[in-house]
Amino acid sequence: MQTTISNEFLTVTIDTHGAEVVSVKNSKGEELIWQADPAIWDRHSPVLFPWAGRLANGELIHNGKHYSGGQHGFIRDLEHTLKQNNGISAQLIFRADEETKTLRFPFDFEFTSVFTLDGHTLHHEVHVKNCGDENMRCGIGFHPGFNIPFDENHTTTDYEIRFEQEESPIILDCLPHGLLSGKSFYQWKNTQAIPLTDTLFDNDSFCLAGLRSKTIGIYEKNSERKIICDISEYPYTLLWSAPTKPMRFICIEPWQSLPAAETDTSEWNEHAAAACIAPNESYSITLHTTFER
Repeated sequence: MQTTISNEFLTVTIDTHGAEVVSVKNSKGEELIWQADPAIWDRHSPVLFPWAGRLANGELIHNGKHYSGGQHGFIRDLEHTLKQNNGISAQLIFRADEETKTLRFPFDFEFTSVFTLDGHTLHHEVHVKNCGDENMRCGIGFHPGFNIPFDENHTTTDYEIRFEQEESPIILDCLPHGLLSGKSFYQWKNTQAIPLTDTLFDNDSFCLAGLRSKTIGIYEKNSERKIICDISEYPYTLLWSAPTKPMRFICIEPWQSLPAAETDTSEWNEHAAAACIAPNESYSITLHTTFER
């Protein structure tokens, strides 16, 4: 099921499957979010929980039991319940059930998404409550895909990724299997902008760490049009696009946790997590995205 919120600037459609934003249109009716072409990338803007990236050996182990775990967790693949929509804000909730705890993740939790429009900005709040009786470790990330070019009169090279300030981001190496290799390097130094090209992501994504900027965005050169993500709450930001030529979209992915390392075991309590939530406690994080189009 889908639900829509809107104001004078934006119309946002959210699918209860995965609590995923599947459309953001401006006042002109232009679509700003990638439309999940299955031949290229079949998602729009998934939420990553209870881990981001890959697990060691593709599984987690807790109290001796093995749970198979694919990339980016599973919350994006489950049906959430729409609890409220007042026109400019919508709330969706997923509560772990016996199937989830038996087959996917051995913890009792409640996952709440609140989507709110404020001018040109979409706020996506995530609240995770530990409903069980033991500490629950988890990771959270966002994975929105934004359409480029903004119109048929522009091409990939008319755009750049721009930081709030000059940066020399550390790139954490996850090649070739999506696990941290322990290596890091500089791809860019002392720059405020990364020019987009159709070959930029031929070797997959870039995991950026050590950023001082509070925002990162897609900017159209020589115009005022841009899409900006507030990354001030996130220690890592990934940049990715499918290796399609010409480029059709770009993902700006603020993450609070990282994939497993190549040397990690599958023991869940040894996995580096963004949060350790005590019983009956909650953890919250918000993604703020501003669409100036």
